[in-house]
Amino acid sequence: MTIKKGIGKFLKYGTLISTLCFVLVTLVQVYARFFMESAPSWTEEAARFFFIYAMSFAAGLAMKGNYYVKFDVVYDKLNLRQKHVLEFVMSLLIIIMFLILTIYAIHFVNVGISERSPSVGFSMAVAFSSIVVMGVFITVYAIWDFLKVFKKLKQ
Repeated sequence: MTIKKGIGKFLKYGTLISTLCFVLVTLVQVYARFFMESAPSWTEEAARFFFIYAMSFAAGLAMKGNYYVKFDVVYDKLNLRQKHVLEFVMSLLIIIMFLILTIYAIHFVNVGISERSPSVGFSMAVAFSSIVVMGVFITVYAIWDFLKVFKKLKQ
């Protein structure tokens, strides 16, 4: 299995498991609100954590599949060479932006190590790490896109 396929599977399963856990915890919360005296306090926070991770894993997949919104009005009017230059610049900017985000996210995780979530009691570094996950995998896919565009530009 190649690295690309391995990362893709990791992100797919991460998204799937996080989403399923989000749905299950939300169902527990809904059930408890209707059929119990009070809902467990941890369900809301756990659902939030699972949702955040589902989005973090899915962000990498969106970058892999090129599913982000693009403004094609200008792009469609460019010739092939100009399109390659624009893709090159955009890939480079995405890499720079998400490298910066990832570096600062690591600092953010370090700040969250000593903080505890109110109901679940986990270190907030667990929640904050989702930003690192998102940043790393968007950066990885952006680098692969950059290399692909760079090859096109050299032709």
